[in-house]
Amino acid sequence: MDKSDYYELLGVQRDCDPDGLKRAYRKLAMQYHPDRNPGDSKAEARFKEINEAYEVLKDGDKRAAYDRFGHAAFEGGGPGASGAEFSGGFSDIFDEMFGDFMGGGRRGGRQGPGARGADLRYNLSISLEDAFNGRQVEIGVPTTVHCEACGGSGAAEGSQPIVCSACGGAGKVRSQQGFFTVERTCPQCQGLGQVIENPCGNCGGSGRVHKDKKLSVNIPPGVEDGTRIRLSGEGEAGLQGSPAGDLYVFLNVDSHRIFEREGADVFCRIPIPMTTGAIGGSIEVPTINGSKAKMNIPDGTQTGQQFRLKGKGMTILNGKGRGDMYVEITVETPVNLTKRQKELLAEFEGSGGKATQSPMSESFLSKVKEIWDDLTD
Repeated sequence: MDKSDYYELLGVQRDCDPDGLKRAYRKLAMQYHPDRNPGDSKAEARFKEINEAYEVLKDGDKRAAYDRFGHAAFEGGGPGASGAEFSGGFSDIFDEMFGDFMGGGRRGGRQGPGARGADLRYNLSISLEDAFNGRQVEIGVPTTVHCEACGGSGAAEGSQPIVCSACGGAGKVRSQQGFFTVERTCPQCQGLGQVIENPCGNCGGSGRVHKDKKLSVNIPPGVEDGTRIRLSGEGEAGLQGSPAGDLYVFLNVDSHRIFEREGADVFCRIPIPMTTGAIGGSIEVPTINGSKAKMNIPDGTQTGQQFRLKGKGMTILNGKGRGDMYVEITVETPVNLTKRQKELLAEFEGSGGKATQSPMSESFLSKVKEIWDDLTD
């Protein structure tokens, strides 16, 4: 029976780029995956054809050989024959949901006997307050788990997988080609070392099914942006009873409306009235733990001056104590003054002692005068 054209199988044009190819594959793989079509032999056959087509077309060299020679490129001794293996399945589909996999056991090849399932990634955003206090968060993770109907074995009730007769359970077969011995994945068991004669109707023989799991993640106090939390055994279930991979939760700490963080320290900008900056006073400032702290402002405080509040910063991860809080002052110029207020300010300005009242302004004007004098000489 003639094989279907790989491009037609995936529903793409022959000049389709790799991203378009990947999108088409994922859509069809989700549609025809055995977990979604239990007991449907036609869907399973279609799924295998889709995998085979994608494995060839996603590889630049194999695709070039296929474009030139068609299916003959991969048949006994053809110009592009290389003993190509065809893998894929739910891992590629989860890649779309989670982004990058964390070194899953099946990347780049078949999963051998007893090989663990793929690791998964979950991105979680938290507030700066959550990073300070710590928090218990419940997340929903789409993944695969071992099939309860067959206990993860993939075999129907009352039956068991048997050792593959082609490879004797090794998962690989060897063939002699001239002076060379070539080892490749066993085509009969696909590298698992065992075959299922009577597959489970619930999981289609894979030993795992799709499930949305609810997991609780403990976020310790003091975590920083990019912190990675590992949940052992909560990744994708392995094929036919193999151990599950791990789930890695990556934390993203959201920006805050008031505070900025640098390590264990926090920074904030506080505006104060011009009068407070001039004659000094006392103000209350917010802190990251939700309380208020009293801070004394000395007379003559200028915009940009910083004050440190010791021990008012972030919780230190896996340590004791807290960082510091730095308050940067902005002296605010009053607006909407009454006529009398303007008169009072004018009287103040004309009362003398400019050099001591506004030393920065006087220093700047003195430097400008020196430049002008040099230009006129």
